[in-house]
Parts: sequence; C-alpha cells; structure tokens
Amino acid sequence: MEPGSGVGILSAGQETIAFAGRGRGIPVTLNVTLAVVFIIVNVYQFIILPSRLLPVNLAWAWTLVPLALLTNSYWSLLHEAIHDMFYPQRSVNAFFGRFLSVLFGAPFRILRMSHLLHHKLNRLPIEGTEYFDRAKSTKARAAPGYYFQILLGLYQFELSSPLFFFLPRRCLVWFQNRFIAAGGVSSLLMQNWLVRESLREIRFDGLLIYLWLTLAFLCYGAHWPLLVGVLLARGFFISFLDNVYHYATPVGDIFYAKNLRLAQPLDKLLLNFNLHGVHHVNPAIPWIDLPNAFEAEAGKFHGGYFTAAWRQLRGPIALQELPQGSPAVRLRPF
Repeated sequence: MEPGSGVGILSAGQETIAFAGRGRGIPVTLNVTLAVVFIIVNVYQFIILPSRLLPVNLAWAWTLVPLALLTNSYWSLLHEAIHDMFYPQRSVNAFFGRFLSVLFGAPFRILRMSHLLHHKLNRLPIEGTEYFDRAKSTKARAAPGYYFQILLGLYQFELSSPLFFFLPRRCLVWFQNRFIAAGGVSSLLMQNWLVRESLREIRFDGLLIYLWLTLAFLCYGAHWPLLVGVLLARGFFISFLDNVYHYATPVGDIFYAKNLRLAQPLDKLLLNFNLHGVHHVNPAIPWIDLPNAFEAEAGKFHGGYFTAAWRQLRGPIALQELPQGSPAVRLRPF
C-alpha cells in the first residue's frame, strides 16, 4: 500500500484491522511547511538565540518558554513520518523523518521501530508503562521507575541511545545474548537495530545528533544551563504525555487508546494527536483527517486531555486491577 492511499490492512498478532478510507489524504504542502517551521525553531533555539541574541540581552531567553510548548506539536509531525504519512514518496518521507529526528535528539530508526512495535504490542503485559505484577512486585517498588519514565526517562533513553550503538557490533550482539531476555520488547527491537544497514543508519544519525548538540553547547557558552533547560523541558513534555492515552486502559486490547477532549485551537496545534484512539484503530489516517474519522465512527471522548495527564501521577497500577480487554477485528467506515 502506498502511504496516503486510504486503503490498507494492519496486522497485529492474530488480529487484523480492515479499513477503507475516504479522507483528503496526506496534506503534503502543510506538512512540509510545518517541517520547515520546526527546523527554523530548532535552529533559533540551539544556534541563533545563544550566538546572536543572548549576548545582546539576556531577556531573549524568555522566548524559550513558548517554544517549549511546541514540543509535542513537533513530535506529532515527526510521528507522521514514522507512519509514512508525512509525504507520499517514501524517500522524501524518510529524509524529513531523519532530519526532524536528528534535531529532536534521537535516530529516526530507533524512534520508528520503537513506535511501530508499540502499535503491535499495545496494552499487552510486556509493553505497558504503568503495569506491575502484584505477584512479583509492589506499587512502592514499581513507583521510582514509573515516575522516572513518565517525567524524563523516555526522552533520556531516546537522547542517549546512540551512545550504546557506537560500540562494536560484536559487543552489542554479546550484550543482547547475555542480558536481554528473548521474546521481550527490547529483544525484538535489538533484532532490527543490529541489522548492519540499521546499525549504520543509527550510528550516522547519532553522530549528527551529538555534533549538533556540541555546536549548541558551544554557542550557548556561559549560558549552557539554558540549553540544559531546553532539553529538560523537551524531555518532560515528551515523556509525560507519551502514555497519557493508554494509562489505566484495558489490558490485552492492542487497538485500544483514548480519544481525549482538547479545546480548539490546541487540538490543531497538537495535529489532532488527542484523537489517539482513532489513530490506533487506523494508523493510515493522516492527522488532518482524524476529526472526520472520529465523527464518522460516532467516536466518544474518554475524558479531558489535561485531566488524563494529571491522572498519571497516581502511579503504577497492578495488572490484576486493570480491566481486561480482548482484541477484535474492527471495521471503521471512513
């Protein structure tokens, strides 16, 4: 299937989602325009602001605050490239995906495979962020890792991941065989990332990322704490809002995610990412068509966006306390 064609099949385990599309398709011009805007924003944050403006007046640092609020809009656009929905031509889609990923701080290959595997394993016991098994652990023991993951840990892993892959391949294979349990999420990802072509791409993109960050730290100079603040803010927004659509949802239904109410124009600023339930049922719908798909299937909201985000602070949840879902073949007439 060509991206944006509106017709296709997504398989996950033994289940299949069939869908038929009648949307507007990939908004190519708008996507490219947004990509250029986000590239300019990153160049401003990392290069222009510290080298040209801060030396003149430190008050320019306040411009970083509203730009930090665009973090998840940036991720939403990158997310389109991950699903081959940024641009119909795969080579162009991959180019922008890798470009945006380098500025984001993580190799495209790592982001892409992690996210696509999330779709296939969503809400299974091996994948959930907030799960813990009461037979093996307690909430108190699970809490430190959980809070670190949702407050900063996810982005920290993405940012630091290239360092691991700079090791010789034989060392990586030894590490996988020695420390990573077969059949788990990490094992499935490593199988892809250790393919020689994948490893070359990860290393090249990782080199570009760290050259970019080194240049940024040189530009900030004595003001380097501001750059650390930029990265911490990015890390918080990415990590905290990643699992907001899945927290405390049924275990076992790989197609389940929440649609969260978000007032205009914030929903458009987020590229309709709040309609995440629609996206999980049909990942081939471009972001611009998600509201129409939501209406076509008489979709219902599962609460408000900010309320759901705040609810995550309740902490990890025992698998035994979560509702049990069962994946089913779903037809969405969009």
